[in-house]
Amino acid sequence: MPRLTVALIFGGRSAEHEISIISAQSIAAHINTEQYRLLPLYITHEGTWLCEGVATEILNLELSPLLRKTSLEETTKTLKAMVLRADQKPFDLDFKAASIDLAFLALHGTFGEDGRIQGFLDTCGIPYTGCGVLASALTMDKALTKLCVVDAGLHVAPSLTIISTDYHSCPEKVHSLVEEQFEYPFFVKPANLGSSIGISKVHHHGELQSAMQCACLLDWKILVEKAIKGREIEVAVLGNDKPEVSLCGEIEPGKEFYDYQDKYIFNTAQFFIPARLPADLQERVRAEALKAYKALGCSGMSRVDFFVDEHSGSIVLNEVNTIPGFTDISMYPRLMESVGISFPELVEHLLILALETKSQ
Repeated sequence: MPRLTVALIFGGRSAEHEISIISAQSIAAHINTEQYRLLPLYITHEGTWLCEGVATEILNLELSPLLRKTSLEETTKTLKAMVLRADQKPFDLDFKAASIDLAFLALHGTFGEDGRIQGFLDTCGIPYTGCGVLASALTMDKALTKLCVVDAGLHVAPSLTIISTDYHSCPEKVHSLVEEQFEYPFFVKPANLGSSIGISKVHHHGELQSAMQCACLLDWKILVEKAIKGREIEVAVLGNDKPEVSLCGEIEPGKEFYDYQDKYIFNTAQFFIPARLPADLQERVRAEALKAYKALGCSGMSRVDFFVDEHSGSIVLNEVNTIPGFTDISMYPRLMESVGISFPELVEHLLILALETKSQ
């Protein structure tokens, strides 16, 4: 049989652009090239699509060491300079003319994980890895995720949703409202970003304004959320109609909480698979992960994150990631490996699941 052409779509317009590249590099390294022809499609920070050429060059760039040596801003400048030097014509987005059979989405955050690219590919008739439009849009918005999973019987942290324009029009009023509802410390986070970008743990009044301003710069909607005590537990779910659930994984942050630098730059967090929880509690967490996956209409894959208190037995859903990180240190592939699915097998499985949705 002829090889299927897989468009590996990465980069994108979100603040998670660089992490998307690292994920794409890991995926490219593990795809079965005897069965699939890989076609790199790089989306620049500005939204221009580039095929092969500079896309291949960026896919081969050693980005992880660069991020560790320089600031994120310097890394972004390096990538933009590569695009300018290439002076390459944009991809014309004619997937049929390019003979693309399916897409592997390595886009994180807005414009990639929020249903927009999924809707575009649906319109083009191109199957793709991961969740569909509705589940992608719902899970990208942390406030809407809470509403859906609570309706399904899961527990979430108490929170307050604030529109950024409302905050800018009267910051003092919002500060007072927040301090009336929450005791310090609490979290302030953009509602529609991942990779812990823009999240602040606020310990006292003096940190509140900067945390709010940081989140408002990144999103039109922000969440103020009660800090929940408990172990940080993550579960990988894989599948369409009959999803598989991994073992529970536990993250012990190297800092006060598992932030962007701890995830991708310094790599100081510790991982425990299985999690350091009693077996019966782990089974309850896995059941809750599956319940959330189904309630939100997920398909393909998702990583479901919780805070779990082993003493009280409370399980609080934190968030659901429909395109989790695929870097060499990411939890999702590690968790799937814990149930016997290697990285190459995981990539293959996701492509099969994508093709499965086309036939339905």
